[in-house]
Amino acid sequence: MRRPSPRRPLVALIGLTLLLLVADLAGWAGTGHLRAAGAAVLGPLERAARSGASDPLAPDAPAAGTSRLTGTVAELQQATKAANGLAALLESPQTRGATFVPARVVAVGSQGPSGPERVTIDAGSRDGITADLTVVNDQGLVGRVVATGPWTADVLLVGSADLTVGVRVGRAGTLGSLTGAAGERPRPAGMLSLELVQRGVVSVGDPVTTMGSVGGRPFAAGIPVGRVSAVDPARGQLAPTAAVTPSVDVTTLDIVGVLVSTPRTTPRAPAQGARK
Repeated sequence: MRRPSPRRPLVALIGLTLLLLVADLAGWAGTGHLRAAGAAVLGPLERAARSGASDPLAPDAPAAGTSRLTGTVAELQQATKAANGLAALLESPQTRGATFVPARVVAVGSQGPSGPERVTIDAGSRDGITADLTVVNDQGLVGRVVATGPWTADVLLVGSADLTVGVRVGRAGTLGSLTGAAGERPRPAGMLSLELVQRGVVSVGDPVTTMGSVGGRPFAAGIPVGRVSAVDPARGQLAPTAAVTPSVDVTTLDIVGVLVSTPRTTPRAPAQGARK
């Protein structure tokens, strides 16, 4: 006896579907009952056919789409953060009237007791960046450029034991030097060490700003570096020492600006004092 072909039921079901479709379009009476019967017969087959395909309404179906959406949201958040950082930098006193190259921190170098001591930014010699330029963010001094490549540059950060900054302290502008090295005075992590280079008075809360360099290299003048947080007891030293809380948290750096200095090319004209 010849066994029936397994394809015959499928052909019959297809024919039934076409018949229902023609009857429905023609407006025949009783098509509602036929449609219900067809649904009862074809429904299990449809569900079986869909079992191998992903159901967009199933709980696990949107997993891939959700993953892509999450990545897109993360990218938008990063772009928004960068835009906000650049806007804050443009409005900060550090860049007021200055020419600077905006950049983003893309790598972190060696670590010190207080955090990273070097970072890499995504701007280099092809962007006009050279060594010994001042790097700032919207809070204050970040560090100085120490090496450049075509598209990147390395920045030595405030707080590094290898970086000493000439500063002015308080309203009187007392001269001093600031470093990340604790020296003879133990400092909490993240604190800077201030040593005045002349006799003077230093108080908690005094602002500390850059003294400035010739041509603004490596440090432009008047950039906030931090505030005095503690004054060391006098122990026979000639000038006071203190701990300074830095203006910039180097552990959260993102958008920075490299101040492009313009060397003076015109000799400075001599001045004559007033006569009595």
